[in-house]
Amino acid sequence: MNKKVFFIPLSASILFFVAYLLLAQTGSFLSVEPGYSINDVSRWCERISGGYFREPSNALSNIGFITTGLIMFWILSRESRGKSRFHGASPTAIIFATAALFLGPGSLLMHGTHTAWGQWADWLSMIMFISIPWLVNIFVIKDYSENIFAKTYVSYITIYALISWNFGNDLGIGLNLWFLSIALWVITEALQHFYSPLLRLLSGFIGFLVAAVFGVFPNEIFANLSEYWWTILFWIPAIFINKKSLMRKTRFRWFWFGMFTYLTAFVIWLQGYPETDFCNPDSIVQAHALWHILSSIATLFFFFYFRSLRLT
Repeated sequence: MNKKVFFIPLSASILFFVAYLLLAQTGSFLSVEPGYSINDVSRWCERISGGYFREPSNALSNIGFITTGLIMFWILSRESRGKSRFHGASPTAIIFATAALFLGPGSLLMHGTHTAWGQWADWLSMIMFISIPWLVNIFVIKDYSENIFAKTYVSYITIYALISWNFGNDLGIGLNLWFLSIALWVITEALQHFYSPLLRLLSGFIGFLVAAVFGVFPNEIFANLSEYWWTILFWIPAIFINKKSLMRKTRFRWFWFGMFTYLTAFVIWLQGYPETDFCNPDSIVQAHALWHILSSIATLFFFFYFRSLRLT
């Protein structure tokens, strides 16, 4: 067992909470979003608290991400490298588990502090995680080394972090990188498992099907191309993937478990607004908190799915 693989992220998680609680005692660490005040109902339904966590349930439910991330590290710590990119302390596996765990602190900082930089950390954590699946799929299919993947991923996230800090989550160009990354993931999955020259040509249209699942239909996209211009990027995988993959995932049940859990969480997330019938600002059970918990479980299912990579 490689104890460091587990105890380093465990220690970092504990230190995060210690630092948060210490800083929360200062006058400048916590804030309230513009247009809101203490005791108002937040935009995620929960009533804004004057305590250390502005939205207590929505903030602390992110312990779910930290827990599932630590489970991933625990599993990796008990393995040797070599079976696949997602076994042992391999760069890809460590990056995946780190990003999954960081979803917790990122979101907690937004719901806990109500600061602009907390919102930036939240969105950054989401992009850190959702960028991994489609990048991994491309790098696996092309048989690029893990070191090249790690360098590419770190560079990509660093550039995004810097630009989003200065120009906002859409990078100042109206780019919805979160949704684009989900679409690219599904597209690369299709190309990895069902590649053909025709599918490669048509693969971008899969992105429109993904959009429809989330309630954005092609007629809306084509009627607002200035807003959805980035859908042309659905064809990015087709640029890189030009052959059948020798490596494929074999345990599809984990993919479908993850998708079902995530889509269930998304439906619940839609109810986590003040104007919905399910909003109860003073309840400890918040729809947005349930979204966090179910989404954290989905990340673990997807971890198991990627661990089923095999040479075929």
